[in-house]
Amino acid sequence: MDVEQYISSGILELYVAGVLSEDQNLEVYRYAQEYPEIREEIIAIEKSILDLSSTAAIKTGKRKGFSDIIKRIDVEDPTPVVHIKSGRTNWSAWAGWAAAILLGAGLWWFYLQNKNMRSEMLLRSSEVQVLQEQIFQARNSRDSALELLNSIRDRDIAVVALEGQDVAPQSYARVYWNKSNGTVLIDAQGLPKPPPGMVYQVWSLKMSPLTPTSIGLLDNFDSDDNKIFALANPNESEGFGITLEPAGGSESPNMEQLYTLGSITS
Repeated sequence: MDVEQYISSGILELYVAGVLSEDQNLEVYRYAQEYPEIREEIIAIEKSILDLSSTAAIKTGKRKGFSDIIKRIDVEDPTPVVHIKSGRTNWSAWAGWAAAILLGAGLWWFYLQNKNMRSEMLLRSSEVQVLQEQIFQARNSRDSALELLNSIRDRDIAVVALEGQDVAPQSYARVYWNKSNGTVLIDAQGLPKPPPGMVYQVWSLKMSPLTPTSIGLLDNFDSDDNKIFALANPNESEGFGITLEPAGGSESPNMEQLYTLGSITS
């Protein structure tokens, strides 16, 4: 983008005056955030309007008369001045001052209106962005829920209930194993929150002899509201177990921290 050309186009003056459309205001606002030169030019334009308003005001208390001019040129005994009373008022001068005051007041009003409009526009823009994010999240949640339902309704799904063990008898979990594509969904809603520095690890089990094989960790357990975890299981599993292990997982399960266990029925 040619910033200098954009500044010289006059659109920033119209932006400060508040006569642009909503889309144009949004465009100028975005450019002002992106380019410091544009933001500084807007500030300079607003300052010039305020200065013009201040200059246009009549400051009667500070007017200087002929006597002040005498003092400035340092004349000790000035020639007496004969004051001639005018028979008419200088309406053109007063009209000029009145026009300047009206112009300054009008520009100040436009400035305030534009400032309020931009504040309201930014608020609405933020509200729209939040709404869009909420819609996006809701849509993703809906799509994820439909995908999950389709997954567990597949005829090739094996459902394995995992019961609580001695370390946590109230715990439970459920495994949905799709044998055709080797994916596993773990519903871990019945597991308690793991202590800091610990993580749940899922094991595929062969029963005879008992051979555990890790198929993954239930990472980010606290932040997952649904407590549904997808893992890969290429093994010929006969059961599943979940243990509590140090962060990063273990090569073999800690049977003293076996939270849930279940076997696959034919």
